[in-house]
Amino acid sequence: MCGRFTLIDFEEIAERFQISDDSVELKPRYNIAPSQEIPVILNQGSNSLAFFQWGLIPSWAKDPAIGNKMINARVETIDEKPAFKSLLRQKRCLIPADGFYEWKRSGTFNQPYRITLKNNRLFSFAGLWDTWSSPTGEVINSCTVITTTSNELIETIHTRMPAILTPEQEKLWLDPKITDSQFLKSLLRPYPSDLMTAYEVSKIVNSPKYDQPECIEPFEDNSLFKDFK
Repeated sequence: MCGRFTLIDFEEIAERFQISDDSVELKPRYNIAPSQEIPVILNQGSNSLAFFQWGLIPSWAKDPAIGNKMINARVETIDEKPAFKSLLRQKRCLIPADGFYEWKRSGTFNQPYRITLKNNRLFSFAGLWDTWSSPTGEVINSCTVITTTSNELIETIHTRMPAILTPEQEKLWLDPKITDSQFLKSLLRPYPSDLMTAYEVSKIVNSPKYDQPECIEPFEDNSLFKDFK
């Protein structure tokens, strides 16, 4: 699964995704967690940056709390599950990131790792989005991160990883003219392990309330942070 990620340097976003709106002010995020608003790239004539709640709420849902259980969508079933199959054809997005966290069982606790590209550049998760409206008129735009099987690097930590797209695949993923589910699923493969790296970090990232540069520092001694469960 993918339950936390980072997005620290925003300078590359405008150029990478050809975002023309420079009015959005972004701050570094070191520990992005589900239920929070996250930046997403939509294709609406031209690429646009929006902020959606992380945790998909299907348009037909009766209770928005379902979003807490839908932070991820498995690539194996996105063309079958009622919550995802129409979105795969019509409502796709990119979720920019520069790292994500996974946890590996180590002794009596789960050791968190931060995983990045070796070149430390920006990348993007493949995502799906939807809009939910309540009977009283409340509107929530939300999204989910698609996951796939882990590559050789990440499988030593966890069995799943987010579906990361190459720049060429990003363009295809955002192309509204492409609606073939099998072709779209073919883009969602484990990212090459030789282009990625992973390192241990402090378990302070276990707390979604902690969103500071210390989250991405290499692990030294977790006993210093014993209060972060």
